[in-house]
Amino acid sequence: MRRLISTLLTLLTATAVVTVGAGTANAEARTPVVFVHGYNSSGSTWNSAKAVFRTAGYTDAELFAFTYSYNQSNATSAANLATYVTQVRNQTGAAKVDVVNHSMGGLVSRWYVKQLGGTAYVNHWASLAGANHGTTIASLCSAYPSCQQMTPGSSFLSTLNSGDETPGTVKYRTWYSSCDGVINPYTSTALTGATNTLTSCTSHGAFLTSSTILNQVVSFLGS
Repeated sequence: MRRLISTLLTLLTATAVVTVGAGTANAEARTPVVFVHGYNSSGSTWNSAKAVFRTAGYTDAELFAFTYSYNQSNATSAANLATYVTQVRNQTGAAKVDVVNHSMGGLVSRWYVKQLGGTAYVNHWASLAGANHGTTIASLCSAYPSCQQMTPGSSFLSTLNSGDETPGTVKYRTWYSSCDGVINPYTSTALTGATNTLTSCTSHGAFLTSSTILNQVVSFLGS
């Protein structure tokens, strides 16, 4: 009888450990992150950012870099992003994703969120030096639809920024710097309704490698 009781206690203890372990794993599960690059770039531009996210505890299975043709219409790229987000959700089983974007990626991801129903599938939206209200430097590549749309005053931007700039229950935050050098004016990144963060002197490309800013993004996604 004592041996039977001892065996039962051992089994109950083991079951309790497994249950607690499973609960801990679920508690630590993170929302998948979808990175959206800018003009003249690709998903590989996020390699440094991914390293910071891994150090913060993310796994490769939670980090996804979306690549699109930056010379096509931003609306077309946004439709491709919608498909990609669906694929990420199906692969991970997550109801929503977090979106981190840079430069023109702000336009692509915002069009998805605002115009294509993305508010239902995005939890946090983080914009690093986003061209959210355009940039005068887009005139240098105006032969391409995406740059035409990124030019201040374009019909694309007028549609995107009319009404609520931060719709739905999505949490929005932007980071921008007076030393950007590409987004002109640099305040173009800020959005009404978002938490807008003016950083110390940071060049446009440095937003992709700044551990200080990237760790702030990680903290934001965890809020």
